[in-house]
Amino acid sequence: MSIKFKPLADRVLIEPAPAEQKTASGIIIPDTAKEKPLKGKIVAAGNGKKDEPMTVKVGDEVLYGQYSGTEIKLDGNTYLIMKESDIYGIF
Repeated sequence: MSIKFKPLADRVLIEPAPAEQKTASGIIIPDTAKEKPLKGKIVAAGNGKKDEPMTVKVGDEVLYGQYSGTEIKLDGNTYLIMKESDIYGIF
C-alpha cells in the first residue's frame, strides 16, 4: 500500500486494527457496543526531532492509548495520526 502522506517530526500515521467481532467465549459483539481498537500498524512515520530520533518504524505493530491521536481519512481509509510519545509499546 502506498500512502502519499509524510508525517512531520515525531508523528506517525497508524492504520487501526479492526474491532473485535466476538468475545473469547464466542458472543457476537454488536456494532453499537464495539470498542475502539487500541492497536494498529504504522504506515508512515516522520524523521523524528533534532535531538530525538524515531524509535518506531513503518510496519511496526503498536499499542496506543484509547483517546490518543486524531482520526483522518485518506484515500477512503481511516487512519490515526499521533505523536510517537502517545505509543505505549511495540508488538
